[in-house]
Amino acid sequence: MQRRSIIKHAGIAGVLAVGAAPAVHAQAAIRWRLASSFPKSLDTVYGGAEVFSKAVKAMTGGKFEISVHAGGELMPPFGVVDGVQQGTVELAHTAPYYFYGKNPAFALGSAVPFGFNARQMNAWMMHGNGRKLMNEFYGAYRMISLPCGNTGAQMGGWYRKEIKSPADFKGMKIRLGGGLIGEVMQKLGAVPQSIPGSEIYQALEKGTLDAVEWVGPYDDQKLGFNKVAPYYYYPGWWEGGPEIALYINQKAFDSLSADNKAIVEAAAGMAHGDMLAKYDALNPLALKQLLAAQAKVLRFSPAVLDAAFKASMEVFAENDAKSPEWKKIYADMRTFQRDQILWFRVAEGHYDNFMAVQKI
Repeated sequence: MQRRSIIKHAGIAGVLAVGAAPAVHAQAAIRWRLASSFPKSLDTVYGGAEVFSKAVKAMTGGKFEISVHAGGELMPPFGVVDGVQQGTVELAHTAPYYFYGKNPAFALGSAVPFGFNARQMNAWMMHGNGRKLMNEFYGAYRMISLPCGNTGAQMGGWYRKEIKSPADFKGMKIRLGGGLIGEVMQKLGAVPQSIPGSEIYQALEKGTLDAVEWVGPYDDQKLGFNKVAPYYYYPGWWEGGPEIALYINQKAFDSLSADNKAIVEAAAGMAHGDMLAKYDALNPLALKQLLAAQAKVLRFSPAVLDAAFKASMEVFAENDAKSPEWKKIYADMRTFQRDQILWFRVAEGHYDNFMAVQKI
């Protein structure tokens, strides 16, 4: 027995000596925190961060976990950029236009009035200069961005009264998604309000607001806006295809291995595609239910859209004068958009217009 034991151990030692045994590398578990700007009740836009987090955990066998925190849990919904910049959290999931007040260029990372639709935004970000230019800009805030959702074209909001002409906006207290559309609406005479999603219904119910925009039928129905504001307008010309961004602290991202960086990027891409698909799948039924509940779904008149377009162009020119970062990125965006409009006007536009009136 003693002889066999000696041979056995010598054999193992010999194997180890020639390096034939698999090397075992202890990898330290990674634990990050993500601060969302959205309420947990919205499984669509807030859910995008959860899809991302679960994908990272699955692809790393549980070695990389990201806890997701709804707006207000770790910091205010509109404080998440400060949180990432300062390293309080490693990640934020948010709509970039919320931070227009820091610099107008933030809005270009998400949506501007009469900007891209969702597919055009993807094209600019992925195969134009969009991601490159935005991440150059975000460098000043010690963070980078990845795409992590898109809602598609949004609705134009819920109103207590009909909007028959641009004059109907005068004096209206309306909740809007960011400072850029607020400046445009001010030119139309409205009084814009910036309120987190979790607080909108109460403000509308109490009369603090005359109107509110959020996203589209599925989210809006869950939030109950139709109960207090019957007129539901479209399209949301200020959000044709808003990207929801994943902001990552630059130092934290640089500390990751190449494998984990690739996993984070892949998980963000998965969440990005999932969110748009989910909205497209859920909005039709919700719209039918809202119509059945007597919501008055109406289209903004050409006069309203023309006035909004004119006001938007005035704000864009003002931004060119006050923000060199905006001017550089905005010029590139519009150059890219011209070709996108040309293409979509040909095949996509005619196909969609034809199918819109067919009985299938």
